[in-house]
Amino acid sequence: MTQPAPIRRGDRAHHVVMWSGGITSWATARHVIARHGTASTTLLFADTLVEDEDLYAFNDAASAQLGVPITRVADGRDPWQVFEDARWLGNTRIAQCSHALKQKPCRRWLTEHTDPATTILYVGIDWSETHRLPAIVDGWAPWTVEAPLTQPPYQDKQRLIAKARMLGLPVPRLYRLGWSHNNCGGGCVKGGQAQWARLLEVFPERYARAEAVEQKMRRLLGKDVSILRDRTGGQTRPLTLAALRQRIEQQPDQLDLFDEGGCGCFTQEAA
Repeated sequence: MTQPAPIRRGDRAHHVVMWSGGITSWATARHVIARHGTASTTLLFADTLVEDEDLYAFNDAASAQLGVPITRVADGRDPWQVFEDARWLGNTRIAQCSHALKQKPCRRWLTEHTDPATTILYVGIDWSETHRLPAIVDGWAPWTVEAPLTQPPYQDKQRLIAKARMLGLPVPRLYRLGWSHNNCGGGCVKGGQAQWARLLEVFPERYARAEAVEQKMRRLLGKDVSILRDRTGGQTRPLTLAALRQRIEQQPDQLDLFDEGGCGCFTQEAA
């Protein structure tokens, strides 16, 4: 993916879309470009190095359609390496991978290439997530933050996906396969039991790697840590991916299929 020339300090307003490779970042970018054009717009993508291959194909197709190249940044590690370096296993409550792999590389790029006084950041949260906006605004200070999808006309992801398809844009395959997000190859540590059960079924090799890393972290730390939690029986206990896999194989009716989510990497506190 090509890199656009940095906009010099003192230039006119610079519009930076925090691009995740998901449908809401595409919809946000369309809104920004319609209002401000392509010349002053940057699509800033932080690569976690565990993305689904189809995300890159979507990035290329969306970039060509929008008329703006993707600006890629990367820490150089993937989430599993971050966990080992931090000696802390990311889980459904705390996922330091977001800060290390997305927020820090993006903030570094913004510091080097933009002036907060003339730059606006755009995040792809929608109308159902407006309660998160104050923390996002505080986290990305001193840059100004806007979230166009929190304003009318209100549209959910399915409507945005339908619009993308109508405009000839290929829908990322994770959406087609049932995921609510298009990040981290479908294996977000905040994704919950339903997401990991789907990952085991669709991408067993990705599940196997995560399971092996989790076991390695448990040995390294000497603690009963896990990515997931088991809430059956009214108590909350660690639930390892090995235990979840065995439960799926032996007692699929014991799964919490309502336990599903995603981290919203760009939309957590970024300081």
